Parts: sequence; structure tokens; C-alpha cells
Amino acid sequence: MHDDLIARAKAWLAEDPDADTRAELAALIEANATKELEARFAGTLQFGTAGLRGELGAGPLRMNRSVVIRAAAGLAAYLKKQGVPHGDGTAGTNGTAGLVVIGYDARHKSADFARDTAAVMTGAGLRAAVLPRPLPTPVLAFAIRHLGAVAGVEVTASHNPPRDNGYKVYLGDGSQIVPPADAEIAAEIDAITTLTAVPRPDSGWETLGDDVLDAYLARTDAVLAADSPRTARTVYTAMHGVGKDTLLAAFARAGFPEPVLVAEQAEPDPDFPTVAFPNPEEPGAMDLAFAKARETDPDLVIANDPDADRCAVAVRDGADWRMLRGDEVGALLAAHLVTRGARGTFAESIVSSSLLGSIAGKAGLPHEETLTGFKWIARVEGLRYGYEEALGYCVDPEGVRDKDGVTAALLITELASQLKEEGRTLPDLLDDLAVEHGLHATDQLSVRVEDLSLIADAMRRLRERPPTELAGLTVTRTEDLTQGTDTLPPTDGLRYTLDGARVIVRPSGTEPKLKCYLEVVVPVPTRADLAPAHEKATTLLTAIKRDLSAALGI
Repeated sequence: MHDDLIARAKAWLAEDPDADTRAELAALIEANATKELEARFAGTLQFGTAGLRGELGAGPLRMNRSVVIRAAAGLAAYLKKQGVPHGDGTAGTNGTAGLVVIGYDARHKSADFARDTAAVMTGAGLRAAVLPRPLPTPVLAFAIRHLGAVAGVEVTASHNPPRDNGYKVYLGDGSQIVPPADAEIAAEIDAITTLTAVPRPDSGWETLGDDVLDAYLARTDAVLAADSPRTARTVYTAMHGVGKDTLLAAFARAGFPEPVLVAEQAEPDPDFPTVAFPNPEEPGAMDLAFAKARETDPDLVIANDPDADRCAVAVRDGADWRMLRGDEVGALLAAHLVTRGARGTFAESIVSSSLLGSIAGKAGLPHEETLTGFKWIARVEGLRYGYEEALGYCVDPEGVRDKDGVTAALLITELASQLKEEGRTLPDLLDDLAVEHGLHATDQLSVRVEDLSLIADAMRRLRERPPTELAGLTVTRTEDLTQGTDTLPPTDGLRYTLDGARVIVRPSGTEPKLKCYLEVVVPVPTRADLAPAHEKATTLLTAIKRDLSAALGI
């Protein structure tokens, strides 16, 4: 067993094109670091509906150039089998071939992974075009449709820790891949036995100029109403990511006051030095933004995650500031679009608040629920607006068929400006929605693990011994989502319907977490009933968390 492990590691080392990971792996072999080698060679990083995501390092279970080259070659083989026009990879033969556009963030190795992808696509007889520098993921999603590409790749790990990177794949409609494409691409990746069989020319692809970014920024103009007020003042943090320049340009075009930057987090830094996790939802991540807000007294605080596809919003709460939940922002944007006369389908993931369905229903608009992730939301027929509770909002599906933290920031700032002109705030509008539709209070129980088997064990326990009540509320219906439903394909999850509440439990698709999504709905007959309704909701959510934690056993 040990000799076989060393042999596999040496074979991988012989093909590794990256000096950094070659040195890392050679040192592990030299040190006879069996445990660490086993962790890297016990399998392969699996390509799924989120593409690839994992820790940087040498070996097939890490993100590195060897893994990316195989992924790119598998994607190229899949596209060619789908009938995409292609040349033979020699100079001058790819002129009429299908175009693959490639974007990347500012994480460690992202630029290398993007260049490798461009080289593989070129060598496979496809055309490749790389965005000019690290840019927000929504710019890549826009570029696919704008340029008529057959596919797109974004090298990013979004809001994961600094040690991670990832590889997100889109097809020609501008949406992320879904089954069966993911499995078919994975099969092509598995068929690649050696990197020597993957042609990688040193040139032949295009590096795009700023035309695509300019077109994206021009498209953001359509998000706002022509005559809307533009007076709200903001504090903005890019969370050490790539959002700053694009967001500032979009705000300048729109005529909003220039956002006040959180200087410590404004520029790209792959080490994310001021945050434990570069995710606005994580404890402490917004502390510097709140400190800047206390200094400057803006109307709202806006944060993007590192690849700027998510948008977080914070508002004044008494003497201090608080983050709005993704469900709150989702409802606010929906209400704003309804007021502006938006038509089309409003869609959300099943783990998001049922308030969106109530807002859409009252406005006479279609409403749909999908599985978690914008790969599903973006495919809803007739989509006008989509959101998920994890700070993702699609407010311009004809431009970007994915979540977009820049256009969402524009739209929420327009709404804040309109309310400001009326002497009101975003929390005032949330109160209006609670009185009109009932208080839809949501929360999340999230358990991060080192050992993924703990998640599988917890899901098994819940299936074997499903709870009959939580927080004293009777569970009226239990659904194992692995069986699918009338409207949803199968997924690993459990949904519990209670009297006045809902709970969904599922493993995260991108992080080693078990995630539980909680919602309670409390009637609010009048504004005088708001405070007791909030108290009741908080009490119920706390009790559901407690009882659910006990049932999970982790």
C-alpha cells in the first residue's frame, strides 16, 4: 500500500507543470509523509454542479494546475461531442470555432488556472478569450451571452477561505451547468489518463480589452428607473476581492454619491488578512465596515464577497448597525420591483423565505421555487427576478443569468434613495411587509466539520428518527428530497413543515458544512403588533435551533 502510494505520488510529480506544487510534493515524498500523501491521493477532486472547489496544493484531491488542465480538457471534449464547431488546434485553424470565455478572481493561482484553461481550449481546436484582469464573476456571466460564447469558465472560490480556489463552468446560455452536463463533463475528465495527451500551445488565445467590461457597465444602466432619486450615501467594502473598481464605476454612471470605502479591505488580497472567512455573513467580517459607518453616518452599508457575485446590506439599528438577512434584502428588492411594475416570474431557492411567494402572489405574478443555487434559479422560464438567502440576487436576468452583487447593490441603493426622499428607511419598508404579509423570520443553523462523515451520519440519523415536533410545534409533513417532488428533481435534503414554521436540512455544496434553514411566520395584524411578533419569532427560532441541534447529534 505504501509503495503504491509513493509510486502514484511520483507519477503525479513527473507530470506536474507547476514549480510550486512540484516542490511541495517532492518534499512530502522525501519526508515519507504518508498521512498527508494519503489525504491528497485517496481519490480525485470531484467535478459537480459547482464545478470544482477545494484547497490549493499538490495532488488529485487539491486544486492545482494539473487538476485544472484535466478539467479544461474534459470540458473541451464535452463541448466537441455536443457538436461545437472546432479546428484541429494548429495555428490558424480555430477561426470559426466555438468561443470559450474565461474569467478569474485575485486568489492565489487564479491567473495561472485561467491561462492553462485558455491554452487547453486553444489546443483542442476551440477559440479562447480571457478577461483582461481579475474581475467580478458577473462580468464573466455577462460576457458569455454578450460575446455569443459556447461556454465560460470562472476561476474563483467565491467566499471560501484563502487556502481554497475553484473552477466554475457555464454553458452558452450564460447559466451554470446542471445535470446531466456535469456528469458528462466529469466522465470526459476521468477519461484523461495523462497530461501529455493534452495539447497546450503557448499562444493562440485572445486577451480581451475593456470592451466587455464597458458593455457590462452600460447594461447596469437598465437596472434603475430613469427618473429615480440617487441620493443614498453608502459605505462599501470589497472584502479584499475584485468588486471595488466595477462597483465604483457603476455607481458613478448611475449618479449616486461615491461610496466611502473600507480602505483596509478595498484592494484585492488573496490572503484576506482582516477576516477569518471572506464572507459578509461570517461573524466579524463586517466589523471594519461598521466602524467606518459609525464614522461617516451613511444611509446604508454595502459589501460584496470576493468575486462580487453576492451583495450584503447593513442598516442602522438604533445606535448601531446590523446586517440584513439575505431573505430581508430579497423581499425588499422584490417589493421595489413590484412597485416599479416589473412583470415576469419571481423565483427563489427552496431554502429562501416564503415571503417572496406572498409578495408575488399579491401582485399577480408567477412564483417558482427551485433547488438551491443559481444554476437552477437562472433557468426558470420567464424569470424577471431571482434570489437565494445566501446574499445572491439576480435583478437583470437578460443581462446576467446568475447572481450579481453589483447590480443588486445599485437596486438596493435606488430603493434606499427613494425611501430617503419619503423620510423612511429600509427597516420601515420591512415593517410594512410584515404587516401586509405576516412576519417571515428566518435563521440558519450551520455546522462546520473537519470530517465529512459527520454530515452523512447526521443526515442518516434524521432519516432513521425524524423529529415529530420542534420548539413545541408539530411536524405536519416530512419530505426526503432525495426522492424529488412534483416540482423539484432529487437532492440530498430533508424538509419539515410545521404549524407556522418550516425547516430544511442539507449538506452544503461548496463547503464542509451541514446547513439548516429555519423560517417561522407570525401574523402581524397592526404595526402595534410588530414588537411582540418579533419577540415570538425570536423565541421560536431559538427553540427550533436547540431541538434541531439535539436531533442532529453533532
